[in-house]
Amino acid sequence: MTRSFGPRRAIWIEVEECDTSIKNEQFLDHLKRFDEIYRAIVATQFNFHQSGHPGGSVSAGHIMSSLLFDSMDYDFRDPIRSDQDLLSFAAGHKATGLYAMWALRDELMRLSRPALLPSEDKFRLRLEDLLGFRRNPTHTTPLFNEFGSTPLDGHPTPMTPFVRIATGPSGVGMASSIGLAFGAADYFGKNAPKVHMLEGEGGLTPGRVYESVAAAGIAGLKNAICHLDWNQASIDSDKVTREGSNWGDYVQWDPMEFFYLHDWNVIHVLDGFDMGQVVSAQRKALEIDNDQPTAIVYRTEKGWNYGITGKKSHGAGHKMGSDRWHRAMAPIFGEAATELPSPKDPSNIDEVEACYWETLLRIREIVAGEQALCENLASRVQDSFQRLDRSSREPRSVTPSVDSVIEACRSPETPSELQLEIGSKFPLRKQLGQVLGFLNQKSDGAMLFGAADLSDSTAVSGANTGFPDNFWHFRTNPLSRSLSMGGICEDGLSCIIVGISGFGKHIGVGASYGAFISPLGHIAARVHAISQQMKQELDSGPYSTVILQCGHAGMKTGEDGPTHADPQAYQLHAENYAPGTAITLTPWEPQEIWPLMAAGLRAQPAVLVPFVTRPNEPILDRKSLGLAHENSAENGVYCLSGEDVEDPDAVLVLQGSGVTLVFVNEVLPKLKLEGINLRVMYVASPELFDRLPQGKKSSIYNEEMARNAMGITGFTLPTMYRWIQSDLGRNHTMHPFQKGHYLGSGPGDDVIREAGLDGPGQYAGIKGFLSALKDKKSLE
Repeated sequence: MTRSFGPRRAIWIEVEECDTSIKNEQFLDHLKRFDEIYRAIVATQFNFHQSGHPGGSVSAGHIMSSLLFDSMDYDFRDPIRSDQDLLSFAAGHKATGLYAMWALRDELMRLSRPALLPSEDKFRLRLEDLLGFRRNPTHTTPLFNEFGSTPLDGHPTPMTPFVRIATGPSGVGMASSIGLAFGAADYFGKNAPKVHMLEGEGGLTPGRVYESVAAAGIAGLKNAICHLDWNQASIDSDKVTREGSNWGDYVQWDPMEFFYLHDWNVIHVLDGFDMGQVVSAQRKALEIDNDQPTAIVYRTEKGWNYGITGKKSHGAGHKMGSDRWHRAMAPIFGEAATELPSPKDPSNIDEVEACYWETLLRIREIVAGEQALCENLASRVQDSFQRLDRSSREPRSVTPSVDSVIEACRSPETPSELQLEIGSKFPLRKQLGQVLGFLNQKSDGAMLFGAADLSDSTAVSGANTGFPDNFWHFRTNPLSRSLSMGGICEDGLSCIIVGISGFGKHIGVGASYGAFISPLGHIAARVHAISQQMKQELDSGPYSTVILQCGHAGMKTGEDGPTHADPQAYQLHAENYAPGTAITLTPWEPQEIWPLMAAGLRAQPAVLVPFVTRPNEPILDRKSLGLAHENSAENGVYCLSGEDVEDPDAVLVLQGSGVTLVFVNEVLPKLKLEGINLRVMYVASPELFDRLPQGKKSSIYNEEMARNAMGITGFTLPTMYRWIQSDLGRNHTMHPFQKGHYLGSGPGDDVIREAGLDGPGQYAGIKGFLSALKDKKSLE
């Protein structure tokens, strides 16, 4: 039995030859010659570094050159201009090609349109910068220093002009590039910039790519265009997908079927090395107007004309100065390729650099001799930004404003719309949803959100309050803030929202169980933090924040069992990023949601990770209970109780909602009746605490306190190590795994009791610590 595809909004086009209208254009010959020079630069980079990915870079050259000199509308003078088309290197291993392509484009502009070069060197990628290929910023070779060469990362980051997001981890590049397209589409509306993403078929196999490609098809994301370099070679395989009747090693679809299944337009280019077919296909893609994203699939060969093909060319190349390298250089040097310089001592990095630069200078001479090519292609770069200027792309009439989010967060008190009635009950998750909704209304929808089929369950749906119901669609429902993520898709969801934030005009928000989105979203969040830090080199300013809402966090989700009620999720993010790039939040009761979220968003980290529980929680009269005001939470660490105690019996550090509510409601009153005076500290955000001046930090919590403290956490023991610095304190610190096993199922209170973290358990633990502390002091 066979079955064809069901109804599709998308179309499928086969390109088997060059369109007759461009068949005789000299432009095609210039692109072919440009590609020969480009391939020589790729080969040269690998030769002198013996590192990189030459195979996929050379197979994608025709695709990239057609985009840069024919298809895209971009401003060569201004790589951070927001209304221009983008080329996102979803396949981050093609960075070798990215740098070669950028340097060669810069060279021909230097020769033919010097007045159009960017005003600052940081916005250029010159031939001189290729000396920084895969080099660390601390690199110290003579020419690298003399030319001020840019250190070029092994996989792309926004330190490189025109690179908006970092890519590299499997599938993250494709999914986050789709996020870029979402951000561009929502901000600019109907005339949104195109987001071109370059990927290989191996990059389609990760699950996060299935999820994000589905989301784009559902949303009618017509400004997304994937350029698929189908060379059939990965690292381990030379037949990644099925091709005709030949079965694939990894998947039994071909790339055209994959995209068409998800309702993407498909343009199949039979020969990806026929420049006429490549240009024809890209022009056809721009003519399609059916509200669906488009994939152009180019059949190529990895390592084409390099001398090593297929999987062997992925991350390997010719030995330095070998005859094979000379043959790879012959298309532009001819017999003189054998005369290219090679170091006598390949271990001498200064000598290697000198030979590398001499080779680049010889390539520069060849480019300078190609006057007609330089003039033609430089004029096309000029045409590109002139088309962009004429297009007058403007943001849509009601424009999302992240600045308005930050401004709203400057309120010193909880806004009246978000205040909760003392004595009532309310879930932390729902209060977080209301905060997001409040901020979205204040900012005309600066927060785009998605959930893993858990929008109402996690209450992130509150962010859509005041906006149209149902999921966002480019044409039919563009004002909704709720994105369909293709189902139960924490992985793809996390990637898409970092791409949305990476575009720079929104705050992407993703929600699910903390047990799932914390680990599955960690890779995308980490790469986003890298992106935001690296972009400071070109475009300094606040980071663009992404929010990973870890809902149903911890033991209070006990009915779902240990697979869902996960105490480990917090440890993946807490203090686990480069300082200043991420903030975690662990409010223990609903009144702390606003001050913590406001403080977190004001700080504008790259990543904001709030952990919120599921059940209704009591809205406490903190003042009558002798507890610190909820606004104290914005300091990250604060004295919850006992601040006025001059000589406390001990210090207790609390972390997490479930254990803190138990302590406040059951344990603290009993200890007070017994005359036990504790200084009780609460850890709401280590990262917010670290942003305080050192003097203020020390006045709140210092080393002496840490040496005399025990902890009770609803998360894992290592999250307490910073706060509890004595062996005695750590041995008495209480945590969900203290009995040596994962916890069972049942109501949250039962799971907390099983962990020994209920009222009697906490009381006994504190008394035991006090007794041990007393014994220790008696021996001193």
